[in-house]
Amino acid sequence: MVQVDKLKEERETAIHNDLQQSELVNTRLLKDVGIESVLGLLENCPIKKLKAGEILISAGQRNHTVYFLLSGRVQIHLKLHMQPIATLEAGETVGEISVIDGRVTTANVVAEVDSRVLELDEPTFWSLVDASAGVAQNLMYMLANRLRHGDSLISTGQEFQLEYARYTILDAVTGLHNRRWFDVMLSKQMNRCKQGDMCLSLLLVGIDYFKRYNTTHGRVSGDRALHTVAWTLRGSLRPGELMARYAGEKFVVLLPSTDVENARPPAERLSQAIGESKIHSLDRKLLPSISASIGIAQMTSEDTETSFVAVARRALRDAQKKGGNRVSFGPEG
Repeated sequence: MVQVDKLKEERETAIHNDLQQSELVNTRLLKDVGIESVLGLLENCPIKKLKAGEILISAGQRNHTVYFLLSGRVQIHLKLHMQPIATLEAGETVGEISVIDGRVTTANVVAEVDSRVLELDEPTFWSLVDASAGVAQNLMYMLANRLRHGDSLISTGQEFQLEYARYTILDAVTGLHNRRWFDVMLSKQMNRCKQGDMCLSLLLVGIDYFKRYNTTHGRVSGDRALHTVAWTLRGSLRPGELMARYAGEKFVVLLPSTDVENARPPAERLSQAIGESKIHSLDRKLLPSISASIGIAQMTSEDTETSFVAVARRALRDAQKKGGNRVSFGPEG
């Protein structure tokens, strides 16, 4: 648990040193968007530092990244030896058109001065659009503006929707995979374990009294609590154990090759770790702590995805009815 807290503190410090909240607020794509609602996605994105004259995007190449220009300036060149056709300042984004249409880039993007950019890969970019109506609206305004000035977006509505659905697999608040991704993985894991005659256990993690926490301390504090649980999950589980934000205040963990009894120790450690985790606001103030209950289910040969999750859901409900902050087992336990 000490190691989890230390990693969390180091991570948050690095975020605050390298990425200022004001830099995100001033980004056109995030205009009038509550930063706390998408911080789980953005704080995991790397920052690239560019030297003056360094090429960020080369014409004729595939590009899979959208860049937020945090500081400095970049220029757009159709050919490197020609005069730039546009200059972008801090707050602008670049690379979104080639990510959307999936075609090779038609221009070079070069740093005019030393600059810093935040890198969003395709899954993160589409999850950001999916998570916020404000981001989606800002994107439409930006694309319309580009089209009005002669840029071409070669993509039919159907192609756009296919790409959009393909990549919206991350949850904005926590940075974990979302329910859409989990549903696909659950089916695959259940089939694999049934074919191999292997055990499969599922943990359904629920924050106790979360509605009361939101009402008392505000939605932003609630988002920070969700973020803390997500980070605790990342720090507490082993490779091969799959996790996602399931819905609302609930998270789900899949434990391959694990029966219900062997799922008990990690579930109890996880519940304890969540209760001991410190929750910080965006300005680093300490917020009230939370507790979590966990329902455990073990897959049977007759289980469907729905029935498997339903067992864990009933176990979680039983744990919370008994006061919360505990682990409960489904029928196989």
